[in-house]
Amino acid sequence: MNKRKIVIVGSGAVGSTFAYTVLIKGLANELVIIDINRDKAEGDALDLNHGILLAQPMEIYAGSYADCVGADIIVITAGAAQKPGETRTDLIQRNIAIFRQILTGIREYNSTAILLIATNPVDILTYIAIKLTSLPKHQVIGSGTLLDSARFRYLISEKIKIDPRSIHGLIVGEHGDTEQPIWSLLNIAGINQTQISQESRLYLTDDEKEEIYYKTKNAAYQIIEKKGATYYAIGLALARITEAILGDQKSVLPVSVYLDNYKGISDVCLGIPCVIGRKGVEEILDLPLVREEEEKLKLSAKQMQKFIEEIRLTQ
Repeated sequence: MNKRKIVIVGSGAVGSTFAYTVLIKGLANELVIIDINRDKAEGDALDLNHGILLAQPMEIYAGSYADCVGADIIVITAGAAQKPGETRTDLIQRNIAIFRQILTGIREYNSTAILLIATNPVDILTYIAIKLTSLPKHQVIGSGTLLDSARFRYLISEKIKIDPRSIHGLIVGEHGDTEQPIWSLLNIAGINQTQISQESRLYLTDDEKEEIYYKTKNAAYQIIEKKGATYYAIGLALARITEAILGDQKSVLPVSVYLDNYKGISDVCLGIPCVIGRKGVEEILDLPLVREEEEKLKLSAKQMQKFIEEIRLTQ
């Protein structure tokens, strides 16, 4: 197996869960954990090392930015935690200052790795990472709406009692309040939702669709209210993206990517299905959206652009 090195910046709930997932799945030969709290990073590395015999052989250790040398993927999960009742966009100013320091440290030692951003608000911080590092745009990816799409498919599966792996549906746009479900492309076991009769168990009423969308959009708030943070599902989502990159799988995943005249949308990062391989984003897919869906995607883009302008004004 080729040498595969992953660096995680941030050993909080998301970072440590992702590290555990990397070990369980055997995604790397070398795993480096960087955190401002060195003791936390060392503790996580030691704990994971104790499980190597029961999982997959790999080298795991706490490191510094100098250990970014030779990394294939650098996953950034560090940032201020989202508080109960706080929107993702409330985090912008608190996390940008943290991000500047992280990106400066990374760039000193590595300019070839794929940057995978998970810190919220992920679309804004993916955009910031592209601008601050001047890396090729295909090399910087946000976790985007992959988790949202997984939640969406799960909620549909619960409603119609069908395995979520047989449901193909997408959430696009912002990972947050303006995200949009693409009902026109919802496919269940090969059948488009628009072709399903009202008598079928696969049929969703307008009220059911609205309920599913509401629960998808507000899932993170519900989890944060109940246990303080989300980390299991996002850890799995990050592992899925990592797997697609390291394995050059050409997987289609809805990740946050820089858009340049995508349906008239430019200079913003949003969750759009992309072909993901060894070079990062290999292609951004042109979805055949109906007019209403395209307009809502544009509204999501306008919201992101508004936040970007506010950031510029306060810098």
